[in-house]
Amino acid sequence: MSIPTGDIGLIGLAVMGQNLILNMNDHGFNVVAYNRTTSKVDEFLAGEARGTRIQGAHSIPELVSKLKTPRRIMMLVKAGQAVDDFIEQLIPHLSPGDILIDGGNSLYGDTERRVKYCESKGLHFIGTGVSGGEEGARRGPSIMPGGSAKAWAAVKDIFQGVSAKVEGGSPCCDWVGDGGSGHYVKMVHNGIEYGDMQLICEAYNLLKNGLGLSADEMHRIFADWNQGELDSFLIEITRDILAFKDTDGSPLVDRILDTAGQKGTGKWTVIDSANLAQPVTLIAEAVFSRCVSAMKEERVKAARKLKGPKPLLGASKKPAARDAFIADIKDALYASKIVSYAQGYMLMRAAAAEYGWKLNYGGIALMWRGGCIIRSRFLGKIKEAYDKNPKLANLLLDDYFRAEIKRCQKGWRNVVASAAKKGIPVPAFGTALAFYDQYRSAILPANLLQAQRDYFGAHTYERVDRPRGQFFHTNWTGRGGSVSSSTYNA
Repeated sequence: MSIPTGDIGLIGLAVMGQNLILNMNDHGFNVVAYNRTTSKVDEFLAGEARGTRIQGAHSIPELVSKLKTPRRIMMLVKAGQAVDDFIEQLIPHLSPGDILIDGGNSLYGDTERRVKYCESKGLHFIGTGVSGGEEGARRGPSIMPGGSAKAWAAVKDIFQGVSAKVEGGSPCCDWVGDGGSGHYVKMVHNGIEYGDMQLICEAYNLLKNGLGLSADEMHRIFADWNQGELDSFLIEITRDILAFKDTDGSPLVDRILDTAGQKGTGKWTVIDSANLAQPVTLIAEAVFSRCVSAMKEERVKAARKLKGPKPLLGASKKPAARDAFIADIKDALYASKIVSYAQGYMLMRAAAAEYGWKLNYGGIALMWRGGCIIRSRFLGKIKEAYDKNPKLANLLLDDYFRAEIKRCQKGWRNVVASAAKKGIPVPAFGTALAFYDQYRSAILPANLLQAQRDYFGAHTYERVDRPRGQFFHTNWTGRGGSVSSSTYNA
């Protein structure tokens, strides 16, 4: 019987799986590849993996037999039932201390359940976010592992070895925490990604329909923006998209139907933010904007009947005014981006408190600094903020971000106001500004709202002239009596 030589087994030979296997091979790890459709194993070994140390397996028992102990098996399969099915197929062939890893986009609650289930069988389970798409998987992704803490030492060298590296060779991978925390952080990453993309699209819409700029002109603007504080992967690819021509030489982007798809992780972020009472308003607007975009036929009909102002801005007619408004759009984009990340971090802090996780917020920013879709220069500033003050309540309160918001505020407000006057939809810019103004308000009109709740439902209220925690009810009509409802926050 041959001695097992596989450092790690990987199940799933779609694009992400194949590229991650090749990445692991490049870094000196011996990988055993398996796929439910076993013909794909043979095709992979004869194709992309030809001439490498990568081994193939045509059954679960063969996969397990080729792995060193403790066995490390990573699944890159569709989230949901497929993961549970593979866990059940693997368990009979594993030994105590072996490690199962889910590298798909699983819901964090499923990962929490799987960690407990596998640990009850004497196994370890890791749920890890992997971000960066096809290119990231091949050249270095951002990896966000969480789950059974005892398993980290056994996978650390592999994960950090294949992950993206940033300044000083720091890997964009570290242990996130217990249970489903790794997949939670990946979920928030994806929600922020939705927000970043929506903000960029709103800037594009203002440049195109508000200022009447061509794709080539916008390409040059995004190229310029990518040299400063907005330097990021998404700004970079936007620059490239705007320069890309169709076969007839016209901008390809103008030929693409304006209906956006989504896989669900943004929606999960919004749902959990509501459950935790965290106002992640910008990500919510980004999700709903995709929903509105999908209503294409209905929007076309509505456009014929629902009238508004012409979108072309007055600034489009004068070069100096146009350049000033482009600078304002840049400021609005950056300020809104700060708010979006502040909200994302608010959600992670609330989740950590709710689920008992100990999250390293500066470390998370470092994990996102390279390899992933939201990678940017900006994340280095977030790491600095949390390194300086690990207990920072909100990014908006950090000296750097507070100063940047102050610098950008005039242009930000001008963009939102101008867009409203001209009927150009900027839901993400607008909600970011609204949240900023709400967050900086010592007094909000919720006193009236609470009076309304007490009027129709006897829900009680607190008073400004009494200590917090004391609740009162008023018989507003003289007919309701003095009985009040229970006081609670959902």
